[in-house]
Amino acid sequence: MIVSTETLHKIRDKSPGAEPFYLPTGNEIEIFEQCHAQNLAVMLKGPTGCGKTRLVEHMAWRLGRPLVTIPCHDDLAASDLIGRFLIRHDGTHWHDGPLTRAVREGAICYLDEVVEARQDTIVILHALTDHRRILPIDKTGETVKAAPGFQLVVSYNPGYQRMLKDLKPSTRQRFVAMDLDFPVAERELAIIREESGADHATAHALVSLAHRIRVLRDRGLAEVPSTRLLIATALLAAKGIPIREACYAGLISPLSDDESLVGAMRDLVDATFV
Repeated sequence: MIVSTETLHKIRDKSPGAEPFYLPTGNEIEIFEQCHAQNLAVMLKGPTGCGKTRLVEHMAWRLGRPLVTIPCHDDLAASDLIGRFLIRHDGTHWHDGPLTRAVREGAICYLDEVVEARQDTIVILHALTDHRRILPIDKTGETVKAAPGFQLVVSYNPGYQRMLKDLKPSTRQRFVAMDLDFPVAERELAIIREESGADHATAHALVSLAHRIRVLRDRGLAEVPSTRLLIATALLAAKGIPIREACYAGLISPLSDDESLVGAMRDLVDATFV
């Protein structure tokens, strides 16, 4: 698939409020738009660094909705999402959490790596993902009705999480799911050039290198090179770091500490950039 110059250079404005650069890999934009129009929650599945977060940012801009992003983790409690009472000099006051603010404002609420959160925390999302579209706040006795435009979006990496954690079926079936992956070579090359300013030859070599390293998954590499890592490497190279050193620091070292795997990847770098 060839990416036209018009498509590649359409978005150059990096100022706040500008359109976040995103090249679709399929019909994810159309599906997302229809989900938003029909008040359907969205689940994005895909490997680390394949563009899940950028897609959400792009769609928030495209739909003209504010975006509330919540990074999920093991200690994320329901009160971190809904809110809590805070003690101030003039008494105790209720403070909305990010999920509650998104529900009130009609924002897109994005829970990144949702499976990292505790199951008892995830359950509070259920009433927002069906026809009710409500958020009960037990501590205040209030039931917040989702404002028009509110949408719940979650993401996770199934390859990494499948042996550690997973969502319950009762939660999974409340979302329209989209499976994302790394872009095809031509599109990945275009993304790297747009995001880093690297020349065509460097971007092409990095994409070729990534495809060679990605086959090492069968040899025990837990995570393969993401498009995000390729952009970071290209940025280093574009700013004058020798390309091999940029690959070692930006691409190889973040992937593994295993000496044999690191050695194999370094050999691939040396073979790519002779």
